[in-house]
Amino acid sequence: MFETRPWIKNYPNEIPSSLEYSSQPVQDYLKKAADEFPNKIAIHFMGKDLSYSKLYESANKFAGYLQEIGITKGDRVAIMLPNSPQSVISYFGILMAGGVVVQTNPLYMERELEYQMIDSGSKAIVCMDILYPRVSKVISKTNLKHIIVTAIKDYLPFPKNLVYPFIQKKQYGIVVNVKHEGNSHLLTEILKQPARNLKEHEYDFEEDLALLQYTGGTTGFPKGVMLTHKNLIANASMCQAWMYKCKRGEETVLGLLPFFHVYGMTTVMILSVMQAYKMVLLPKFDAEATLKTIQKQKPTLFPGAPTIYIGLLNHPDIKKYDLSSIDSCISGSAPLPVEVQQKFEEVTGGKLVEGYGLTESSPVTHSNFLWDRPRVKGSIGVPWPDTDAAIFSMETGERLSAGEIGEIAIKGPQVMKGYWNKPEDTAQTLRDGWLLTGDLGYMDEDGYFYVVDRKKDMIIAGGYNIYPREIEEVLYEHPDVQEVVAAGIPDPYRGETVKAYVVLKEGTKITEEELNKFVRQHLAAYKVPRIYEFRQELPKTAVGKILRRALVEEEKKKIEDQGQKHA
Repeated sequence: MFETRPWIKNYPNEIPSSLEYSSQPVQDYLKKAADEFPNKIAIHFMGKDLSYSKLYESANKFAGYLQEIGITKGDRVAIMLPNSPQSVISYFGILMAGGVVVQTNPLYMERELEYQMIDSGSKAIVCMDILYPRVSKVISKTNLKHIIVTAIKDYLPFPKNLVYPFIQKKQYGIVVNVKHEGNSHLLTEILKQPARNLKEHEYDFEEDLALLQYTGGTTGFPKGVMLTHKNLIANASMCQAWMYKCKRGEETVLGLLPFFHVYGMTTVMILSVMQAYKMVLLPKFDAEATLKTIQKQKPTLFPGAPTIYIGLLNHPDIKKYDLSSIDSCISGSAPLPVEVQQKFEEVTGGKLVEGYGLTESSPVTHSNFLWDRPRVKGSIGVPWPDTDAAIFSMETGERLSAGEIGEIAIKGPQVMKGYWNKPEDTAQTLRDGWLLTGDLGYMDEDGYFYVVDRKKDMIIAGGYNIYPREIEEVLYEHPDVQEVVAAGIPDPYRGETVKAYVVLKEGTKITEEELNKFVRQHLAAYKVPRIYEFRQELPKTAVGKILRRALVEEEKKKIEDQGQKHA
């Protein structure tokens, strides 16, 4: 017989294994925070503060305007914004109006945007002024009826608000002037108008959608993950329970993870509003700007991704900044190298632990303990409250015992309702109440879980199964390596062979032979990369996840081009 939840015995007394959830929809938590902490700073953005009462008032006005232009319960409204006050106002305003949020990456080009707007059936979109020309080109091909436009300068203090348009022109080469007429609307004009009486909607906490969050789409077309109000509230509540030393209304969260990614949306935005924390928002990651912000604003919580922590650690002037305010960090989106964890904790004095999750689970399912329990090296930790996890055989589908490698599966209230308009994909991913993650891993006797790699990223070379993460962990131990990704590329003899893409730290120099000698001291010969490529940077998603598949596709294209050349 399996001990189904062996990890429970490791929980500190302060973390309950099961939680009670209010049946309130997500947007109600903003009103609750505004009622309880009206004058508390909700958002600090590039020198300007916004209180909880002002944030609620703005979201309420926006909701009323959306209802006036025809948005009703269940209608999808897209947000194409970087982290900013407008992104939070839009998010909660859409929910207050009864709509469903569709998060859209501001980096999307016309083809990607058009696909997502058609697939989601969005009726309106909120975007930055510099994105207006791009959105305008696709509106006739979609169901979009309205474009609501805002600008970074709208929430900058004087005189930054006057200077920023010139910076924007220099950076992007354009200045966009949008008028508040026709199907184009200015957020600044909307928020100048008096509040309207909102039409109230009844909500089914467990069934009604709050969010369509599109997966990355690195293989095939992106899928819209249907997340309900319960999914989001459950996951944020789990996060709150996990971080039990954090005090309501007293913490400051660094909002660097983009809100158009579910990780930043849940662990920064929703959690902050639920707990009336102060959010310090940055529209994009810049190492020096981030260090200055930490020193000045003194955030206590810093959810991030490995590439963000690596970028800060490798800034030449990091020792000049006071980072001691940082108390707790949960890293997600990619494996956290042990070396990075140790160095970041030395620099800040805070705790940095690895977590795990995916878009389909709102997103977090596992984490190491921040306090009162030892962390387990190389482990993603244990499942969060109300979350079950198991390892299933990829061959037989049977549940595996401790120590056996198979596919990680998740069950819990944060697991998605399914994929938007894709019942077949939903059926393949959700089976008998379990979410099949596509990740390979195992559980030890104490219930700690380990990810060995993505099922689709596993390298099969000469009949051997090779896990890229194991190779990357070794390379990260080399003092000259800043970033690395290992991938399987086509090989006529072995089927696949291992290639390592390496970014060196500034000012360092190492040869392929020297690096190969180092790796051979730590790995079996069949796991050692046959090819090394040194690069200035690696392709990443907006949240900092290295795009391994993009590099593999690049290699395949090279091989195809060479074949055509020799034909």
